[in-house]
Amino acid sequence: MLSVTINGTKKQISEGTKIKDLVDKKAIAAEMDAVEVDLSRSLTKEDDGAKIEPIFFDSMKGKEIFWHSASHLMTQAILRIFKNQNIGLGVGMPVGDGFYQDYDMETIHPEDLEKIEQEMRKIVNEGLEITQKDVPKKEALEFYKNDPYKIELTNAVEGNEVSMYSQGEFKNLCKGPHVPNTSHIKAFKLTRIAGAYWRGDSKNKMLTRIYGIAFPEEKQLKEYLNFIEEAKKRDHRKLGQELELFSLDDEAGPGFPFFHPKGMIIWNILQDFWRKEHTKEEYHEVRTPIILKKDLWLQSGHWDHYRDNMYFTKIDNADFAVKPMNCPGGILIYKKRPHSYRELPLRIGEMGLVHRHELSGVLAGLFRVRCFTQDDAHIYCTEEQAKDEIKRIIALIDRFYKVFGFNYKVELSTQPSEGMGSAKLKKKSEDALREALEELKIPYVVKEGEGAFYGPKIDFHIEDCLKRTWQCGTIQFDFNMPERFDLRYMAEDGTDKHRPVMLHRVIYGSMERFLGILIEHYAGKFPLWLAPVQIKVMTVSDKSLDYGNQVVRKLMDQEFRVELDTRAESIPRKVREAQLQKIPLMVTVGEKEAEKNVLAVRTLDGKVHFDVTIDDFIAKVKKLVDEKSQKTEM
Repeated sequence: MLSVTINGTKKQISEGTKIKDLVDKKAIAAEMDAVEVDLSRSLTKEDDGAKIEPIFFDSMKGKEIFWHSASHLMTQAILRIFKNQNIGLGVGMPVGDGFYQDYDMETIHPEDLEKIEQEMRKIVNEGLEITQKDVPKKEALEFYKNDPYKIELTNAVEGNEVSMYSQGEFKNLCKGPHVPNTSHIKAFKLTRIAGAYWRGDSKNKMLTRIYGIAFPEEKQLKEYLNFIEEAKKRDHRKLGQELELFSLDDEAGPGFPFFHPKGMIIWNILQDFWRKEHTKEEYHEVRTPIILKKDLWLQSGHWDHYRDNMYFTKIDNADFAVKPMNCPGGILIYKKRPHSYRELPLRIGEMGLVHRHELSGVLAGLFRVRCFTQDDAHIYCTEEQAKDEIKRIIALIDRFYKVFGFNYKVELSTQPSEGMGSAKLKKKSEDALREALEELKIPYVVKEGEGAFYGPKIDFHIEDCLKRTWQCGTIQFDFNMPERFDLRYMAEDGTDKHRPVMLHRVIYGSMERFLGILIEHYAGKFPLWLAPVQIKVMTVSDKSLDYGNQVVRKLMDQEFRVELDTRAESIPRKVREAQLQKIPLMVTVGEKEAEKNVLAVRTLDGKVHFDVTIDDFIAKVKKLVDEKSQKTEM
């Protein structure tokens, strides 16, 4: 008999028992002693004392396993349909929203995807068992003798054996794990065809990449497809152009956004809000140059750890770099004069424009650009003050996100093993971040080795109205930069040999990216306090033109953002055009309104309020703006 722990409960089982007989029927795989395994795995004496946890589709690990299995299903269907072709199999894997597989094959057309889906359904109905076997590498190479991609992948595996999976006639080199049976993959959709270089290298052959999505139930697929349609409507690139907020221009080069007047209104509101809140928190704002000498980047460590993401230039025959981060410039300001322990914590903020070299294939509207503005801040404090400062930053981030109606999740990322600094300093900094989160009772997930090269970090992932998450805020703990730049402060003992701790943090993250998120979150229907045009005043005819001008002047005196529409068009048409521009409030003035000195007010959701006095209207609008309300209710 063997003793194993299933979901925290110890059980005595017979040797040879399969994991699938010990877990819930909805499980698709399992984790045994922190290693992902197939449910078909039989337990042996070596597994005595093992801890087993089932993996379900609703976890990220479960989705990745399920989608990887779906890529195998798609490949089996393609090999059946195009059996007369000698198809080379590149890499297939799960991605953030489904799966893909690369193929070296003759031309495939979008209309072929439906045929592939039909064959996939046949394979699902066949209920083929998915099994794993370790085979000698020599045998695998013989099996793949006509596929140069699989030969390359097989040779890259260490040892004399490789893992192979089979389902019916289809066999594939793969480490797994996979779902137990093709019948588990009940709902799927192949979404698009793209090109991808083998190994991501443009010197290699361009392969055909097919993307798809899969779920255990048809209902989940329908919900996903509805979500995709809604996301398309909210695409910030489309809305950004329609609402005249920003543009991207091929003439200027990819990844460099241009902000138009209406986009700048939102930008400035976000920036003004940031400044006011940081003034309350005793931050001091600075500005540092965009281009700095190479020596500075060598000293900071960016030259060794971040050079591939940087742009360079020469000035007077000396090497310079365009800054990818603001921290070295801020450090030079700190070093310009001596500091006392009485000044600490010293909070320095900067809305700093940075440039990073991103591959053109990953650029995506405002979400991934090559120049962006970080709402950066660096806090210089003592080791003893660090934890309280982290808690204070968390409270500020929480306050910001609540204003926009965002919930968020938190991750603690430890420093990568190749990062700067000693193991002792790494542990100290990780402990400070962890303790701050635990004392505030904030749930978090640990991401091993995903911190910055100079220290660990806390990341904040905000959730939009479609339940998508976006990493925005971050707090990074840094012992290394103060050491590299010999930063000091005068302590109570009268000596200046003491090093401050440095905390790096952002809240918006990137102003450009945050604006893109807001566009999609609100679907362009910005709340009143953020809307580029808050009120559109529309005259019924020329007879009410004077009254319309009076109303506009009064509203502008209150610093509301107002436009006047006096065109000889019908009111329904003017209203429709204002709605398309997502203007929150539409005011109609005609002869009746002029005689009674009132307004007819329509909100963007279609509600109309008649005989509203100008004073009442101003008071309500002012209240909604001052409160930064998410709703426009009159």
